[in-house]
Amino acid sequence: MKRLLLLALIFPHVILAQHAIKGVFSPPEDYNVALLYKVTPTISEYVGNSEINSKDGHFEIKLDSTAAKGVYRLVYAIPQEDYNFDIIYNGKESVELVFNSETGVKFIKSVENKLLESYTSSMSKITQSIGNYYRKKSKDTLALKAIFKTQREAQLNFEKAAKGMIALEFIKANKPFIPNKALDVETYVKKLEAHYFDHVDFTNKTLQSSNLLQEKMLNFVFGKSSETKDDTETYISNIDVFCGKMKAAPAKVKRILLVDLWQQMADLGHEAVANHIAENYLMDIAVALNDQELLHTLILYKDLSVGSTAPDFNLKIKENGQLVSKKLSALNVAKQYIIVFWSSTCSHCLEEIPQLYEFVKLQKPGNLKVVAVALEDEPAQWKKLIAKFPNFIHVYGEGKWDNPIGDSYGVTATPSYFVLNKNKEIIAKPQDLEGLKMLLEH
Repeated sequence: MKRLLLLALIFPHVILAQHAIKGVFSPPEDYNVALLYKVTPTISEYVGNSEINSKDGHFEIKLDSTAAKGVYRLVYAIPQEDYNFDIIYNGKESVELVFNSETGVKFIKSVENKLLESYTSSMSKITQSIGNYYRKKSKDTLALKAIFKTQREAQLNFEKAAKGMIALEFIKANKPFIPNKALDVETYVKKLEAHYFDHVDFTNKTLQSSNLLQEKMLNFVFGKSSETKDDTETYISNIDVFCGKMKAAPAKVKRILLVDLWQQMADLGHEAVANHIAENYLMDIAVALNDQELLHTLILYKDLSVGSTAPDFNLKIKENGQLVSKKLSALNVAKQYIIVFWSSTCSHCLEEIPQLYEFVKLQKPGNLKVVAVALEDEPAQWKKLIAKFPNFIHVYGEGKWDNPIGDSYGVTATPSYFVLNKNKEIIAKPQDLEGLKMLLEH
């Protein structure tokens, strides 16, 4: 009975700890914890975590018998969306890997992951050979045909080797355009671009549950250049092509991909491109999904883009010795305006606002006017401070972060600056006081 009882206690643990994802991070001192997620087309489900040993970099996350096969994502730093890589788990084997911050991930154990890794490496080397051929401006067309033949055979052999595996979906999706004859470099490049998405199935749930679609999108949008168009025109053209190719994808998948692309364009300061994505694609998707938060974000970004009329609000100015109420849009006291959002409890503000005041004092009268909107919880400290800056137009922003003026300008930090022309159109959004000074001095 004791033996039976012991087996009964041990046996479930044997069943529930069949496989593991483990390995080594290098250099070990750069990492703390590894988080594992099971990826689906629209969400990532948390599976488990492991501390990364600070001495040898070892980690291990055990998977129980209920762990579904598919694509998993290992996160090793924050922000999570930037520091991760995908792993195939087929339900039949453990996965062992080595990760280095400079060279990336290398799989030590796992037939599927090693096969996909080998495919990527082999096709990359063949691509390098093609590049070397064109760079040397060789006329040996037989050599070029031989490279294309090698590429074709490699693709076919890897597809055969991956038959019945999850890895096959990625190998097929990455199949490049392979000519049947020798082509000049211009024709070859055009063909590569035209056939870039030929084998990418945007309705494939395995691909949707990985980084592949995102990588394909970013490589195409940022990698396809044009000699006749500027960056904005090129990006917009590439985005239109990409969106046409993924037309059949579910709305939720489109949302994930295009929000990522929109955010990258916004972060890079490509406002026209970000607004093109929003107006031509993302807003319709947000409406279809009833995603009011996304719709509000897109509209707010557009309303605050350079060239847009600044959101209006009420303020008070002195006229003939008396305070009178006016709208921002009705102000006619300067050629340019600075709207600065600040707070009497913000240390950075208390340092920058006096400097801003001194800078503006040096400007030619009538050239520049500051509208200082203070986001406050209570007015006592604000009333004491504004006496030091009599030439500013002061606005009390009651409610601090819940103030409607701050909300209409998307303010999430103080100080925040907006520069307007005499028509109250936004002409710049400097990140800090130094940026503001550089803008106005040139």
